[in-house]
Amino acid sequence: MRKLMIFAVLAATLSVAACNTIEGAGKDVTSAGKAVTDTAKDAKN
Repeated sequence: MRKLMIFAVLAATLSVAACNTIEGAGKDVTSAGKAVTDTAKDAKN
């Protein structure tokens, strides 16, 4: 579980670093938030 969370944070960091616009950054942050939420739900179950 911890490895999955680390992977999600790493993926979010890379996608934010790769975006070129504020709009792209917003989409990246939203995607990362969804990944963290899904991970938290999986951990809860």
